[in-house]
Amino acid sequence: MSYPSDLLSSRAIIKPGKFALIPPQGLVNNIIPGFENSEISILASPKLGASFVDYKVTMHEGGKNTQGFGDEGVETFVYVIEGKIKAYTDDETFTLTESGYMYCPPGKRMYLENMQSEDARLALYKQKYEPLDAYSEPWVVSGHANEIKGEIYQDMENVRLKDLLPTDLVFDMNFHILTFDPAGSHPFIETHVQEHGAFLLTGEGMYNLDNEWIPVKKDDYIWFGPYVQQACYAVGREPFSYVYSKDCNRDAKL
Repeated sequence: MSYPSDLLSSRAIIKPGKFALIPPQGLVNNIIPGFENSEISILASPKLGASFVDYKVTMHEGGKNTQGFGDEGVETFVYVIEGKIKAYTDDETFTLTESGYMYCPPGKRMYLENMQSEDARLALYKQKYEPLDAYSEPWVVSGHANEIKGEIYQDMENVRLKDLLPTDLVFDMNFHILTFDPAGSHPFIETHVQEHGAFLLTGEGMYNLDNEWIPVKKDDYIWFGPYVQQACYAVGREPFSYVYSKDCNRDAKL
């Protein structure tokens, strides 16, 4: 860190309760008990208006969380943007490289450890689980998105969707990866009850958030709340791709 070489400026746009664009420049590290040799920034949280918490995590050599992540009644998810980590619970262990992920249901604590000398970059998530009934519950899920075939999205050949978690009704949320080839777009501007937190993995796009068209690119983070209009166009020379959360499989509460 040193003195700035130009006027202070930021691409960040923060509209609590509606949406936020958070670029990597300007992020401040937060101290999260249990994480060692790691830099963590809290992105979306209830203070912003989100019903979940998203984190950007960089684990340096020896970085780990051996105290466990997640509390009673809280589900967690980790996605590897770059690097190689060990992700495990008390009874299951997975080695995750780029595009690898693990979901832990409530009651299972998540443990993470960097397995290389280089940094590992992670997207980390937690939210309160909404049970479907007293007799069913989700389970630990792990995989690699690069091994999942993308399905054509909304009959458009240049847009592909991947579901990272099962579509079983016991899951009250999912993570997806949406990829747009250059000039690909949503079929319409969406307005829906779900909220999203999105980590931009590749490319560049123009994103409509609350009817504002905003340029976005790799390594940006976007959050938008319920009923905020949203859609995007891919621009540039490479596919535009992001991994994002979505609440699902539950009725609206009165």
